[in-house]
Amino acid sequence: MNPPHTDTPHLLPSQVLFDGETQPPTLPAIDHYCGAEKLMCKAADLQQNIGEAHGHALFDITFDCEDGAVAGQEERHARRCGELIASDINRYNRIGARIHDVTHDHWQSDVDLLCAEAGDRLAYFTIPKPRSVDDVRRQIDHINATCTRLGLQRTLPIHVLIETHGALREAHLIAAHPQVESLDFGLMDFVSAHHGAIPASAMRSPGQFEHALVARAKVEIAAAALAHGAIPTHNVCTNLKDATVIGNDAQRARQEFGYLRMWSIHPAQIEPILQAMRPDFNEVETAAEILLAAQAAHWGPIQHQGILHDRASYRYYWSLLQRAKSTGCTIPPHTISALGL
Repeated sequence: MNPPHTDTPHLLPSQVLFDGETQPPTLPAIDHYCGAEKLMCKAADLQQNIGEAHGHALFDITFDCEDGAVAGQEERHARRCGELIASDINRYNRIGARIHDVTHDHWQSDVDLLCAEAGDRLAYFTIPKPRSVDDVRRQIDHINATCTRLGLQRTLPIHVLIETHGALREAHLIAAHPQVESLDFGLMDFVSAHHGAIPASAMRSPGQFEHALVARAKVEIAAAALAHGAIPTHNVCTNLKDATVIGNDAQRARQEFGYLRMWSIHPAQIEPILQAMRPDFNEVETAAEILLAAQAAHWGPIQHQGILHDRASYRYYWSLLQRAKSTGCTIPPHTISALGL
């Protein structure tokens, strides 16, 4: 079935497998939130230490200008967040910032100060509590206008928190915006928006995965994100230190609901989430074997251990290898170089 060997250069998966289709961004599997400067610096140190052996960050950090800012000191907080993002602690350029929501008096100053201090180093902006796609567009338009005014030669990625009825209703429209690279589920605000119709037990496990209204929201957000080439990001686990509980939440989010990324709010949550999000090593080995054989066959159909594979399965295994790399799995160096990982 495999074609004879030729001297045609080997093409990379990213060059041949998607035929103009938008590929989801490759993001770290964890979005770690912190609001106080002391915690921001500790998180940046941890990001560097864990990433050192891999050459890239295994988790993102989001500096929180919404819940992290003391009332009356919003501008001071945003400016300091920008200064830190522009500093040497941001080794991998994988620190973003959550701004205030569109109804808050300080959301525009958040954007202006962060862009002025660190616009060329920001990994992304996170937009909370939009009520509709129009709210998202309004904030993105201001972000883009600010970047233009400051002479920044980039288009900033946007992460959007889906935590209101209106945002859930328009999740597909929000995910379709070309700058949106992640839809994040805001579980607690979503439950609160139901005014007691959803019990408090649905803010934690197992209720968060079993209550019909919450499970429906998780599924619709993941489906909308994946349909438009964005990453679905799961809500935080409220248990801060029990590795078993944290890992089980991450595993259920990944295996049952299709989430490729999850929030963290405590350093002790990072490793359990990483472990849950990592592909099985046997799958990684199989993916590498299949893709290297497919590349040698110039991406035509092949058989591997008696099973037929073509471009549909190649896309699956390519995504798996990208996820393996982003979560720190061991991948043979020759596979990384041959496939352009």
